[in-house]
Amino acid sequence: MRYYIIAGEASGDLHGGNLIKEIHRQDPGADIRCWGGDRMEAAGATLVKHYRSLAFMGFVEVITHLRTIFRNIDFCKKDILAYKPGVLVLIDYPGFNMRIAEWAKKQGIRIVYYISPQVWAWKEKRVEKIKRDVDKMLVILPFEVDFYKKWDYKVTYVGHPLVEVVKHEKEEIPVQKISGRPVIALLPGSRAQEIRVKLPIMLRMVKHFPQYQFVIAQASAQPDSLYKEIITSHLPSLGGAGGRPALLVKDQTYNLLKQAEAGLVTSGTATLETALFGLPQVVCYKGNAVSFWLAKKLVKVKYISLVNLIMDKPVVTELIQDELNEANLKTALNRLLYDEQYKKELRQDYETLWHKLGDKQASALAAKEIIAIATVAIA
Repeated sequence: MRYYIIAGEASGDLHGGNLIKEIHRQDPGADIRCWGGDRMEAAGATLVKHYRSLAFMGFVEVITHLRTIFRNIDFCKKDILAYKPGVLVLIDYPGFNMRIAEWAKKQGIRIVYYISPQVWAWKEKRVEKIKRDVDKMLVILPFEVDFYKKWDYKVTYVGHPLVEVVKHEKEEIPVQKISGRPVIALLPGSRAQEIRVKLPIMLRMVKHFPQYQFVIAQASAQPDSLYKEIITSHLPSLGGAGGRPALLVKDQTYNLLKQAEAGLVTSGTATLETALFGLPQVVCYKGNAVSFWLAKKLVKVKYISLVNLIMDKPVVTELIQDELNEANLKTALNRLLYDEQYKKELRQDYETLWHKLGDKQASALAAKEIIAIATVAIA
């Protein structure tokens, strides 16, 4: 059976990689072609395009790259037609994947969407297009089942794939010590543009907490030079830091989260990963001013982090746009490190979060559903 899978971000590559492993396990004869990243390629798929050339965040940024985006869409359509897959699997990445779904449906290609676009946050009417174009929607957040039910669209909840990933990491992989001092983790994101904006602000904490070793989780798709340039440019000017550089680690994000005392984390999948590891965190977001203004007009959710969205309350502190500054970040980090009552409440909320997500084997269940759709397609 031929499977064509499209993911456009680091988180999609992670989940896509685990999905591909499961498809190969359940269908040993599977032939898989993908848009994604290193994890999907390592899992046994032929990589067509890497997500590092696809990920644009924010309204303004997307507009400035429209020519590239439309070129990629045209190329993707031609590649799918030439490959003739039994099923097309779309992983999140809605701006691109929704366009491909509409086109693929007209070609008679069976479509499974794994990890729903966040239609519950904005552009809710996109559900009508999903109902029209997508043969099967596999959701990973428990509240999405009720959301789609409101639209009379039956979806399948397979559980969140991060639960199985983190559980395996915590139980099976030993910690490799990074520093002799207590550690604070910095997760500034996976895209170059967000790293350049947020990492300098995060690094300002070095002078305020000299007893801690600050460690930056490098995104696998980004070069060392990006981080070293930022570290060199900002740390020497940080007064009490004395020019001491922060450590940079690559492909060790989970090892870092397991041993850190606290984390400064860019909004996105990383906030949920950090919570599942039980690490106290501050969620950080800062983007293009125009993009943020437009988002405020369009987005309907109360929170920016997945942790708070799933729990439906402010479990973790969110510092957004102008609120993400040195003074606020220092206050929030101080609370994470030294407020014992807050840390106790946070641990309890994290336990509840685990319970809400359940213990389903998401990748295996998703693979089973995808194979079933592909089998129907050729029957």
